[in-house]
Amino acid sequence: MLNILGSRRKACDGLIRREFLQAGGISLFGLGLGSALQAAPSADDDRLPHFGRAKSCILLYLYGSPSQLETFDVKPEAPLEIRGTLGHIPTVIPGYHIGELLPETAKVLDRTTVVRSMTHPYPVHGIAYATTGLPVPEGNMEVTPKDPRHWPFIGSVVEHLDERRFAEAPALPRNIALPFPLSTRRANQPFRAGPYAAFLGSAYDPIWTEFQGEGTKVFTQENRGVVQEFRDPYGGIGPDGRFDFTATSLLPDLTIDRLSRRRSLQQQLEEGRRQLDATARLAGYDRAGQTAYSLLTSRRLSDALDVQKEPMSVRDTYGMTLWGQASLVARRLIEAGGRFVSIFWDEYGLADSAWDTHYQHYPRMKDELCPTFDQAYPALIRDLEARGLLDETLVVCISEHGRTPQINKAKGGGRDHWSQAYSAIFAGGGFAKGNVVGKTDRFAGEVAGTPVSPKDILATVYHLLGISPETIIHDPLNRPYPVAGAGQVRAELIA
Repeated sequence: MLNILGSRRKACDGLIRREFLQAGGISLFGLGLGSALQAAPSADDDRLPHFGRAKSCILLYLYGSPSQLETFDVKPEAPLEIRGTLGHIPTVIPGYHIGELLPETAKVLDRTTVVRSMTHPYPVHGIAYATTGLPVPEGNMEVTPKDPRHWPFIGSVVEHLDERRFAEAPALPRNIALPFPLSTRRANQPFRAGPYAAFLGSAYDPIWTEFQGEGTKVFTQENRGVVQEFRDPYGGIGPDGRFDFTATSLLPDLTIDRLSRRRSLQQQLEEGRRQLDATARLAGYDRAGQTAYSLLTSRRLSDALDVQKEPMSVRDTYGMTLWGQASLVARRLIEAGGRFVSIFWDEYGLADSAWDTHYQHYPRMKDELCPTFDQAYPALIRDLEARGLLDETLVVCISEHGRTPQINKAKGGGRDHWSQAYSAIFAGGGFAKGNVVGKTDRFAGEVAGTPVSPKDILATVYHLLGISPETIIHDPLNRPYPVAGAGQVRAELIA
């Protein structure tokens, strides 16, 4: 684990105590002094449709970045070293073809908007750049989550603004992430930045689940000359796999009844303490402690997480993979009242894993990546639709960039980082249906029409969730930050 703040002494919930207290100070002094919560529609919001159409959002994040050429932006007329060895198939959208490894996805594109003209100038693993208003991912910010220049994750912003707009407590935590804390299954590497609350304070970080289970399929992984075989749960898991909360898991000898008695004593002590002049650190501690307690005692939340309550036929529809079962849990969380649920297809084992196909590009795309996605994504779209949830739930599938048009000479082929042109796919909650936005040149290397930035995606998602992208939040020095950075709501994406 990266020791960001020096001290590794942990509180009982797994948080580093020094970080815990500092977060409390940040959360009050940075925002309790009157953030400008301009969540009401602006003039531009009034002119654009579906402001606030979506009640919730599922963010599907494909770390490492899929190749646009084998997914949503095929180039069958390009030379072999560009188009690669895979073919293409028609979709339900007349005249639009996608990669041959996505046959089920091809059948649900009439419910989606595909953007083939995503673009920005930073071909790095900038999860933070893709999911926050951060204007430039400078230096080593992508592997320094606590760099003070970071902006808050979109789920953290939604939680923060909702908490101040709505007095009623939510049915579930507003900002939940699966399947395990980012980068914690990555071997001997620093943590990736991105899904953190930054200057909002760590009390607004996503509440992470922890997957309990083992992979069932053996894959060969390669990174800079190191080759290993491992069981990747993204490729397959057993039916006993489950999702728990690590930071708030009960100790073996600590029952809910005992926890309640401790809670009662704590409340008595805190009643006296409240008569003192409360500090920002205590306020932050109280909020985080209350969140931990509610997680432990919430039957609604534990039921939503219990994927084994689903019939095996439904679980099989999503696929018995970590990604498939996490997608099913996301649907269960939304159905139970969740607001913002994120699923990260994260690195597992060596670096250059997940969708970061510098090596073994074709074997990985054929054997694991595309088949897993092609089972889970259509299942999620159809399931939400069948339950009457798709029209009010955003399904946002993004990554940090795309892959190079030119195939490299690595074993099994490889495509490297490329941010000048790539693809993303969106559905539900006010996004247009059967919609293909933008185009690229004949090599899928440059945008040839309707460029869309990651900040535009953030702005559009905020708009559909009923939050003006012009909403201002403040850092601890009271400096103003628009939640979507320089992003603009894109009418081309909206129904």
